[in-house]
Amino acid sequence: MRRLQTSFIQNKPLVFAALAAAALLAAAASLCFGSSGLSAADTLRALFGQGEASAVAIARHVRAPRTLAAVLCGAGLAVGGAVIQGVLGNPLAGPNIIGVNAGAGFFAILVSAAAPEVYGLVPLAAFVGALAACFLVYGLARRTGASRITLVLAGVAVSSMLSAGIDAVATLAPDAAVGANSFLVGGLSGVTLQRLVLPGALIAAGLLAAFALHTELDILSLGDDVARSVGLAAAPVRCLLLGAAAVLCGASVSFAGLVGFVGLIVPHAARFLVGGESRALLPASALLGAALVAGCDTLARVLFAPFELPVGILLSLLGGPFFLWLLFRQRGGRLS
Repeated sequence: MRRLQTSFIQNKPLVFAALAAAALLAAAASLCFGSSGLSAADTLRALFGQGEASAVAIARHVRAPRTLAAVLCGAGLAVGGAVIQGVLGNPLAGPNIIGVNAGAGFFAILVSAAAPEVYGLVPLAAFVGALAACFLVYGLARRTGASRITLVLAGVAVSSMLSAGIDAVATLAPDAAVGANSFLVGGLSGVTLQRLVLPGALIAAGLLAAFALHTELDILSLGDDVARSVGLAAAPVRCLLLGAAAVLCGASVSFAGLVGFVGLIVPHAARFLVGGESRALLPASALLGAALVAGCDTLARVLFAPFELPVGILLSLLGGPFFLWLLFRQRGGRLS
């Protein structure tokens, strides 16, 4: 296994080409296949306005927005997870594990209940919730001894409280609870291009910020002492990076719901393929995350057609065992 990993790392251009091809193929499959029975050829013609009106409507207003949503969600959560793991120095710190997704979801549904007519506030509220949860969990772990398991346990506790808050808002404000079940599970059905404009812009900004700070992320992952020794102001840089991660996760949650485990699984897979250097890890995570979510969402649509599964169910089936595997590999707080 170690030899295979070394082989991948030594051939990064080929690995990136394969990841880009996988992302493109997954996006193409998402466009061409679905529960409606529309064939791939009909979908491609419909995208250019040819064919029956119903086919054009499905291709342009259902499949195209859903494919874009899957790509944005996958890239945002994957890079957000890689940043959080690097900043906190904890390979178990996925956005859904430490409560970042739940924080974004709580603030998003709270704003939906308070101001349902102003949809543009939802992505911003999700960002605020993600950032607040991230700093809350980090602060609790620092106060009680910042071991890796302590951070995870603090995150699980905060996530449980925030999830209870989501349930409470959904119960007390029935109008905000419309679609709450799919939001809590995580899914991309019903996404429109209009709903993706602001979250898409935020995810693009978050990706650019994370890529620009890749050197600082590598230094922070080595610890505060190393950061101080090279003259890096650890606290403000950490805030910037956590802010970028919160933008990525919060914007993704605002339209995809509480999609889990992407930010945990993908950074580990990308690290295996291209190594731990953030300059390669972050773009590899973006491509692999986009491919994973788009591919899983396509499977969720076609496996039980004409019925659809929320993509969050498939991702949880993948992510749960993976998280347990990571826990079992723990030896004295370190990954063996």
